[in-house]
Amino acid sequence: MKKEFQIIKKVLLLIVATLFFISCESNINEVRKINVLEFSPVGEAKDFNLKYTDSGRIKAILISPQMLDYSQLEFPFTEFPKGIKVTIYDEQGNKSFVTSNYAISYTSSNLIDLSGKVKITTHDGKVLETEQLYYDQKNEWFFTQKAYKFTNKGSVIDGLGIDFSKDFKVLDTQKITGVYSI
Repeated sequence: MKKEFQIIKKVLLLIVATLFFISCESNINEVRKINVLEFSPVGEAKDFNLKYTDSGRIKAILISPQMLDYSQLEFPFTEFPKGIKVTIYDEQGNKSFVTSNYAISYTSSNLIDLSGKVKITTHDGKVLETEQLYYDQKNEWFFTQKAYKFTNKGSVIDGLGIDFSKDFKVLDTQKITGVYSI
């Protein structure tokens, strides 16, 4: 009887120890889950259509199939994973267009990253095409180190790297080839 009691005692001790370790493992997994940062947007908009006005005049229209808002993060941003179409109006009401397959706007740095078949078409016929283009909102300045194609009144410039003002009046091209008139 004494031997059976010792066996039962050892089995119970083994069961208790197993339950203890299972319990600890479960708690460790819960603690790990707490430390995982949720990387989910705080807001999402479908078929997004934003009209930006100033003094009662439309300055720009932004259209996108999807907008994701990550403003809760330490480095907040807004993402347009399905691309954008922007119409920009100048003081005379002339329209220029910007399109891309993807866009992300960083709130803290005022930088916009456009990528995937980026195209800018101005009201006076200038066209810039590239795979990636950045826009510095504060300085109203575009730039890329990627290959680009710039068309203006029959002249075509291909190159690698370009910087320019939003109105294309200041243009700094790098590593250019192509046919162009001066």
